[in-house]
Parts: sequence; C-alpha cells; structure tokens
Amino acid sequence: MEYIYAALVLHNAGKDVTEEAVSKVLAAAGIEVENTRVKALIAALDGVDIAEAVAKAAAAPVAVAAAPAAAVAAAVEEVVEEEEEEDEEGGMAGLGALFG
Repeated sequence: MEYIYAALVLHNAGKDVTEEAVSKVLAAAGIEVENTRVKALIAALDGVDIAEAVAKAAAAPVAVAAAPAAAVAAAVEEVVEEEEEEDEEGGMAGLGALFG
C-alpha cells in the first residue's frame, strides 16, 4: 500500500507520478524500494485519472471504496509476479547457454 500512498502524495503535491519520484518518496520514508513494484505501479496507473478515481472513492461508502483499492493492489501484485517469473525464466535460459 505504501507504493500507492507515494503515488497519491506526489499527485496531491502536483508532481508527476514517475518511477523516479515514487522511488524517492519511498526512500525518504525509509522504505526499501523494490523497482519491479514501482514499475508495476506506474504501469497500472497509465491512463488513470487519479483525481477522478479519488473523487469516486470518496463518494462511495467505505466498504465499496475498499474494493477498487484492493483490485488495484491485486493487479499490481499480479504484474510484479509476472515480471519476477519472466526474470527467473530469462536467467535460467542464460545459464543453459553456458553449458549447452
């Protein structure tokens, strides 16, 4: 959730929500930054109007507002897991070339 909070802080401050900016906010807060999670968050936010999403969430009841946040978090986790799997597969293929 801290990655999403970092993006919201940047948006609220009128700054661009970029990989570098999110990483800096997290590092300033003392959080160990995982680059794959930052990339996944930025990819998930591509094309999203953050102000509109926040306004809709604020207008919805608390239980209903939690559902979109959970969906975004699940989508980010899915993208991160896919990227980690691709990294592992690529690494194993490289090792095979050493012994092939």
